[in-house]
Amino acid sequence: MVDIADVIGGGTPPTSEPANFDAGDIPWITPADLSGYREKYISRGGRNITERGLKYSGARLMPTGTVLFSSRAPIGYVAIAANPVATNQGFKSFVLASGMDPTYVFFYLKGARGLIETLAGGTTFKEISGAKAAQIPVPIPPFPEQHRIVAEIEKHFTRLDAAVASLRRARVNLKRYHASVLKAACEGRLVPIEAELARLEGRDYESASVLLERVLAEGRARWEGQEKRRGKYREPQPPDTSNLPPLPEGWVWTSLSQISEIQGGIQKHPKRAPLEHRYPFLRVANVLRGHLDLNEVHEIELFAGELERLRLQTGDLLIVEGNGSPTEIGRMAIWNGEIGNCVHQNHIIRARMLGGVVSEYCEAYWNSPDGAGRVLKVASSTSGLYTLSVSKVGRLPVPLPPLAEQRRIVEDVDRHLSVIQAAEAIVEANLKRAERLRQSILRRAFEGKLVRQDSSDEPASVLLERIRAEREQAGRNITEARRRLGRRRKAQEVSA
Repeated sequence: MVDIADVIGGGTPPTSEPANFDAGDIPWITPADLSGYREKYISRGGRNITERGLKYSGARLMPTGTVLFSSRAPIGYVAIAANPVATNQGFKSFVLASGMDPTYVFFYLKGARGLIETLAGGTTFKEISGAKAAQIPVPIPPFPEQHRIVAEIEKHFTRLDAAVASLRRARVNLKRYHASVLKAACEGRLVPIEAELARLEGRDYESASVLLERVLAEGRARWEGQEKRRGKYREPQPPDTSNLPPLPEGWVWTSLSQISEIQGGIQKHPKRAPLEHRYPFLRVANVLRGHLDLNEVHEIELFAGELERLRLQTGDLLIVEGNGSPTEIGRMAIWNGEIGNCVHQNHIIRARMLGGVVSEYCEAYWNSPDGAGRVLKVASSTSGLYTLSVSKVGRLPVPLPPLAEQRRIVEDVDRHLSVIQAAEAIVEANLKRAERLRQSILRRAFEGKLVRQDSSDEPASVLLERIRAEREQAGRNITEARRRLGRRRKAQEVSA
């Protein structure tokens, strides 16, 4: 790189001095400005600096066409200055000699990120120094060939970009379809409702209200069957239906506490450190939306009676109690008995369905737009933190269909989601393939295999010799200008 460019670092003016930034008109770029940035050229970042800020920092104003390269946190963001810009110290930028196409160098740096990272040093974080940046090897073709390579890369990339945009639209549409399936399922629009089927077939059916009575009776019987009971039995509270939408015939609104046993988990404590009686222990990281990640399951010491009280059973619905992100609060997944004698931490709430209520149906509802919205509503707080609790979870309303209809809904949801998951896998595989193809195009381009060489082009060796001569002449001009300035100052001193 040192043969074709001057390597320029950047700097940050003291941020405690408003005069370095206020009303500044000099574009100042940081690596954060290039995070997620997809354009080739950049004209400005999130902040400008003033002439004073430029003077009192290591930043330098660089000309249009400078190739900006982030040298730390992270290494490898690239853009071309669309106008004169300065950068902070997170860049080693390249002011190219005449005869070098900035776009050619831009694409080369895009494809050579792995190679460049091998030049990085540092312990706290990796960084490319100015000396190492100058050592970056760059294959130099003749100037006309640089243009042909750039044109061919851009032709291929334009097609790839169109394909990737189409794949991303498909991914968004699949997510929308996923949500619409769950919404239809929990509004009685995915499968024929049990009441209609019963009329067509001339038979009776168990409505959800009858199912609920049976579930409530089972819950009371379980409480009464406990050896140790505290106080009087407290009937689970039904939901407030005043603001809930009407349901299909045979359905009923219920609360989660009416149809399940809800329990918190176990908290880690220093007294549990010896791990003499170790058992598998699910954490929040294990519970994702709609599935479990059991690649890393921790263990915990259990005291007498805790395993019997907390052991997970097949069909248990696991609900994440707290998360800083509103989109992640209330993540739910079903435990299918993958690991024996497993318990859960206190930041996971367990709901164990009663009376045969289908866990998969409840999970589908809570992952539907309506269910997720209700979870977020009870989880939100004025402090901006999103947390759930056993009592909040228990109050969540559930649109309950008849039991036979729950099973049909789950079967049909599974069928639709299987198709969606297969399509999503194809989309993701093709997105990865597009990225590999992009890298392959760059690799072939800079191996001289993307375009044909033209024997009539001025050889690159001549180009490099001319660049060297021009830079040497520029250096002599600067030296002579400094000498003239020195002689002028001496003459002024003598005359004074």
